[in-house]
Amino acid sequence: MEIKKRTEPAELVLHRILAARVKMPEREMIYYLNLEKGYEGEIAFDQWFTPYSQRLLILNDLLLETNHTIFQIDSMALSQNVLFNFEIKNYEGDYYLESDRWYTAANAEIKNPLLQLRKNEYLLRKLLQELGIKTHIESYLIFINPEFHLYNAPQSLPIVFPAQLNRFGEKIQRKAADVNKQQIELAERIASQHIVDSPYSRLPKFHYDDLQKGILCENCRSDNNYLVENMIVCKKCSLKENSNEAILRSIFEYRMLFPKKAITTNAIHEWCGGITSKKIIRKVLRKHFLLIGHARKAQYISRKNIVEN
Repeated sequence: MEIKKRTEPAELVLHRILAARVKMPEREMIYYLNLEKGYEGEIAFDQWFTPYSQRLLILNDLLLETNHTIFQIDSMALSQNVLFNFEIKNYEGDYYLESDRWYTAANAEIKNPLLQLRKNEYLLRKLLQELGIKTHIESYLIFINPEFHLYNAPQSLPIVFPAQLNRFGEKIQRKAADVNKQQIELAERIASQHIVDSPYSRLPKFHYDDLQKGILCENCRSDNNYLVENMIVCKKCSLKENSNEAILRSIFEYRMLFPKKAITTNAIHEWCGGITSKKIIRKVLRKHFLLIGHARKAQYISRKNIVEN
């Protein structure tokens, strides 16, 4: 039973939008690509773990805080007598261990992921104590990518390698027990501690004028598109997308990057690069947003905001 679903991190979405519209510094581009790879690994983990988690309560992508220290749990599985804490890595290629130090095949030292696993388990235990929750914790470092290999790894380490995944899943199944209402309430209490707005969100500085305008292809992110009747066609990969859906997607990107900017027909027309007429833009806005104000002060706001307020 999934108590907290995994969703695309806002930081990843923002970086993805920016990467398609502005040339990022190399350091920022590497950071963004690592975000993408990390999320791909988490999705692969979810797909693998689902058949083994039928009698478990699953909490994904938790950002928690205890004693003024913030920490992240990639995935957590709760049963009657145990809490499984998973740190997921999507490393690819050959690595090796020398003492407690981790190296790539090119002899570049990397952070020891086991240190992060141990730290997170310690902080998680502290948080559970604060919440009055008593349960046994088992923590594992999961390498999900089949192209990963670690040399010189002692068998005693709490590591699950790609070739061991299915056997490990069966082991989890054997340890799992049917959950009851009390366990569900405990899982929901833990989920309620999740911090919605991540303080880790880190974006490179950018300005509106520096960003590429236009409706970008949903598939290849190219701005080399043209309008045919009610379809936006990509010249690079030939993808065809309904123009209204493409405009809505572009509005979403605009709102993500500039949450304080007013949504107007002129603003969205410019943001979309003028590929469609203002009449079409206005039609989409009127259908999906609420118009407030008059004349020059007119702007569109989300209908959801009206309901929430």
